[in-house]
Parts: sequence; C-alpha cells; structure tokens
Amino acid sequence: MNAYDNIKKGERGAWVSIAAYLVLSVSKLVSGYMFASSALLADGFNNLTDIVASAAVLIGLRISQKPPDSDHAYGHMRAETVAALIASFIMAVVGIQVLVEGFRSFFTGGKGTPDLMSAAVAAVCALAMLGVYRYNRNLARQIDSQALMAAAKDNLSDALVSVGAAVGIIGSQFGYPWLDTLAAIAVGIIICRTAWEIFKDSTHSLTDGFDENRLSDLKESIARTPGVEGIKDMKARIHGNHVLVDVVIEVDPELSVREGHHISDLIEEKMEKLHNIMSVHIHVEPRADHPKLGADQADRSPS
Repeated sequence: MNAYDNIKKGERGAWVSIAAYLVLSVSKLVSGYMFASSALLADGFNNLTDIVASAAVLIGLRISQKPPDSDHAYGHMRAETVAALIASFIMAVVGIQVLVEGFRSFFTGGKGTPDLMSAAVAAVCALAMLGVYRYNRNLARQIDSQALMAAAKDNLSDALVSVGAAVGIIGSQFGYPWLDTLAAIAVGIIICRTAWEIFKDSTHSLTDGFDENRLSDLKESIARTPGVEGIKDMKARIHGNHVLVDVVIEVDPELSVREGHHISDLIEEKMEKLHNIMSVHIHVEPRADHPKLGADQADRSPS
C-alpha cells in the first residue's frame, strides 16, 4: 500500500505543474503579442503543450494506482512510464514547430525590436518555473517516480528556455533584433533535446533496460548476505516506481529447505532496507563446485 500512497503523492506535483503552466502560458502569450517578442511567444506555446504533457503524466499516475487484476498480475504501474513517453512525443512536436517558425522568421527578417518589458516577464517566469522544478524533482526522488521526474526535467528546460528568451530580448535592445528570433530557435532546440532525453529514458524502462552500475550495487549487497556463496544469475527491471529483481543464488548444498528460505528472507529484508526494493524473486541452487559436494561425488565415483 505504501507504493500506491507514493503514487498518490506524485499527483500533487502534476497538479502544481499544470497550474503553473496555465498561469505562465497566458502571461507569456499575452506579453509576447503585446511586446512583439518571438522568443516569448515560442516559450508561451511551449508552456501550452506542457499543460497537455503534465495532464498525461497525471492520467498515468492515476492509472498506476489501480491494483493488480486478472489481466495485469503485476499491477498498472508502468502506466506512468507510458505517460512520460507520451509527454516526450508532445514536446517533440512542439519543439519542431518552434524550430520551423524560428528559422522562417530568421531568414525572412522584418522583425522589430521587442519591448524590454518582455524580458522582465521572461525572467519572472524563469524564477517561478525553477521553483516548480525543485519541488517536483525533490518529490520525484522521494517517491521514485519516473513520470514525475520527466515532468521535473520539463520544468527545468522551461526555466532555461525563459532565461534564453530574456537574454535574446535584452540583446535585441542593442541593435540586434535577430537575437530575439535566435533565442526562439534555441527554445526549440532545448524542447527537442528534453523530449529526446525523456523518450530515451522511457523506452529504456519499457524495454526492461536497467542501469548496469545500479545492478552491480544490488548484486554486491546480495553477495554479502550471510549464507550466499555465489550469484549464478541476476536481472532487474523497472516497473513504474518499483524495481523487480530476479536472482539465482548458490548456497551450501547441505543446507535444509528451512535454512535456504531463511537466506532468502535475509536478502528480501536487505533489499527493502538498503535499496527500497519490495519485490525480489529468489531461486536457490546448491553451489556446484562446493567442497562438500565434490567430496560426496568423489565417494560415489567408481574405484
């Protein structure tokens, strides 16, 4: 139940993002039109799509809370990873649109110098979004939510986009109006890059990819468990905000079933305490090259 409580907490982050994007997108779009800033307009349209992306994350978190059923024995927790993947598609489409419009404006020219007030709007929005990023990042780490971390990365990219927009607008005040358009192009590049990073992380998890360094840490913890004499095989995969571990351990061949079960309990307790992993499937096998096993085989061998 604790895992589902964590997912419920993640909804707060999604709602915070949606509320922030609603306010900021309206502010940027209105200011962009009033002060003739391409960079601020691009940033505003980016935030509009971020509302859709955050809504997708929210829906994914809601679906993830559904308990296991006959069709989903492991539950629905991967829904939040799918939501992060959908968010990356939405961001990529917007990023490409912003790039196309930015290059069109850059080569056609004719843009005037945007009002300096638009730079102030961009700077205030950057600070606000940086606060939303820190809130969602900390919450995502606390509950180990991939979808919310994707939303946090989006928040950070939006803060950087607003900073870039402010720099471009200020630069245009010194006789270089094309800097505002150049900032809009930079906005598109940042959006596409963030979309790619979220897409890569999501597909890695959905295809059962797992970080090798993290797997080594888990393997080392299990290897140090009393009674474990070797690890024959080990796998891990991401399932929403859960990690599922499958491990084949080798033990003294003369141990009883009860003793082997006790070792498995020790591993499960260690995984939960040290790594917050609740699901570990353990298969126990006798160590093939154990001295005792070798002696027994020698006794049975023909003279």
